[in-house]
Amino acid sequence: MTPRCLRSGSIGPLARVAVVVLALALGLWTSAPTAGEPGTTPAPTPASNETEAPGAAQRAAALLQPFKQDLQQALREGLARGPVEAVAACRLRAPEIARAQSRDGVRLGRSSHRLRNPANAPPDWVAPVIDDWLTHPEDRAPRTLPLGEGRTGYVEPILLQPLCLSCHGDAIAPDLAARIEHLYPEDRATGFHVGELRGVFWVELPDPD
Repeated sequence: MTPRCLRSGSIGPLARVAVVVLALALGLWTSAPTAGEPGTTPAPTPASNETEAPGAAQRAAALLQPFKQDLQQALREGLARGPVEAVAACRLRAPEIARAQSRDGVRLGRSSHRLRNPANAPPDWVAPVIDDWLTHPEDRAPRTLPLGEGRTGYVEPILLQPLCLSCHGDAIAPDLAARIEHLYPEDRATGFHVGELRGVFWVELPDPD
């Protein structure tokens, strides 16, 4: 999904570069592009390889939308400080947004098999889904699965796009690389290639009564 602020004609080229860097830091490019955007296909329908509560995938995907929208807003606000300083701002804002959206029995967040921020380690039930997507890259549709005790989990993949290489590829601008190293000394989120699994969005939600 391409953030609205990156769509054609909405901002100038320099601001566009800054938005790109912030979007990469927030993980806003997913494998599910917005239906109707030029050059995209409709977003995939959430799928499951497990028995799920009725409508769980649709409810979980809907719960992720405010999370993604708030991340986009944080992205725009960060532009005023430039891409390097904005990465630092995102380090604080993204966890705050996840905590704010985790309410009424719902928990959500982002994670990866190669973390930039160790605080984003996957929940126990998410890690096997990531491992399976790494082993079977041909099957990366969003998934739901029962967690027991009246709860369901949902996971969406985040696939690396060409512009993501600015923050997660093999060649990162020196000033940005230095900032990332300072903020994330345990960073493992570089050396990716286009199309690889960068990470996931995940949601835990209670089953309906």
